[in-house]
Amino acid sequence: MTNYLKRYFGQGVEDFSIRTEVLAGFTTFMTMMYIIVVNPDILGNHTQMPYTGVLTATILVSALSSIAMGLYANNPIALAPGMGLNAFFVYGVVLGQNIDWRIALGIVFWSGIIAIILSLSKVRDIIAQAIPNSLKSAIAVGIGFFIAFIGLVQAGVIISSEDTLVKISTLGAKQVLFWIGLCVSAFLLIKKIPGALIVGIILTTLLSTFFGRVIGTEKLVNWNGIFSTPNFELFLQFDILSPLAVSFVPVVFAFLFTDMIDSISLFIGVAEASNLKDASGQPKNMKKALLVDSLSTTISGIFGTSSSTSYIESAAGIGQGGRTGLTAVVCGLCFLPFLFFAPLISVVPSFATAPTLVLVGVFMAPSIKNINWSDYEESIPAFIVMILIPLTYSITNGIIWGFLSWTVLKILSGKWRQLNIGIVIIDLISVLALLR
Repeated sequence: MTNYLKRYFGQGVEDFSIRTEVLAGFTTFMTMMYIIVVNPDILGNHTQMPYTGVLTATILVSALSSIAMGLYANNPIALAPGMGLNAFFVYGVVLGQNIDWRIALGIVFWSGIIAIILSLSKVRDIIAQAIPNSLKSAIAVGIGFFIAFIGLVQAGVIISSEDTLVKISTLGAKQVLFWIGLCVSAFLLIKKIPGALIVGIILTTLLSTFFGRVIGTEKLVNWNGIFSTPNFELFLQFDILSPLAVSFVPVVFAFLFTDMIDSISLFIGVAEASNLKDASGQPKNMKKALLVDSLSTTISGIFGTSSSTSYIESAAGIGQGGRTGLTAVVCGLCFLPFLFFAPLISVVPSFATAPTLVLVGVFMAPSIKNINWSDYEESIPAFIVMILIPLTYSITNGIIWGFLSWTVLKILSGKWRQLNIGIVIIDLISVLALLR
């Protein structure tokens, strides 16, 4: 078995070590396992989708996608339902546009199918490379702000106001526990402790159990057991025909575009940081990796969750020495045992996962440094993207007005030659979205 693993994964890799790859896979899992708790919380508690069904879908998609990335693309990059994409699924589509969750799953499915076609035809690379770097960075930052804002609302820290639209709430049990969880998770991150986010979630949940009893106001956590069998209730529940309507084109595009930019940026960034490049200097097995990423989105709609994508947390495993697909395979396998712990996972209250959402926003914020703020032709559209995504609760709105404003400013500045076919296609789709 050892020789087989070395031949399959370690060919051409210097100092290949099975022990190192296994440890790297476990490290990656520890840094991203929070998705097991957070994704069902966002989807299951804010739509009519069954919590345990979303949990099963989340685990299976994460496991199968990561294993596929390892076996097919031989890359140490793990996948799972994406943060930001799950928020868009709930707040931008199901709640924001009053679209049935079955149709939303169908939209996820078709965005994956289109991504597969684009990946096979290289169009995905062409479109992604045509997009201005300032807008790529702005989208990442805007989604980060959006996720953090959702976390603060979810914890009850920010509430609605008739006078100022939003305001900070009075300090109650949930808010106190949120701040404790945030400080603990942040401290563990500072100390570079693997699994800092999930440790923060667990600690906040445990504190909630006792805190509610001490102050005697309300029961903050409900314990309903530990073990159960997987719930496949959401499997094949997606609506495959309704999303084909013209009115859904902008929504499909928003899922496709966000996942595409996120994945390509991640592959390039990880390749630069870890020197995982081929002979031509391009990210290792880029085409195969993008194909797996697209397939992962497709099966997300089939199993019953929001779009899956490659995770930046994979860098933790790479930093531990992971260099091959064995790292991703090990990470994927680590997800599977949690199929049988739905009651235990479901006790986690929303305010316990809220600190993780805020910190994910922190992780996505550094991209703001890539924007040239003295170049107003680039910085103004970028700022529009960043501010509209969280304030309108819509990734789509940020993308639409960001790209249209970029195009208009370039034309008015006499730099229309900087427009390319990729930008024109995005602008046309944006205009269609506004006219629908």
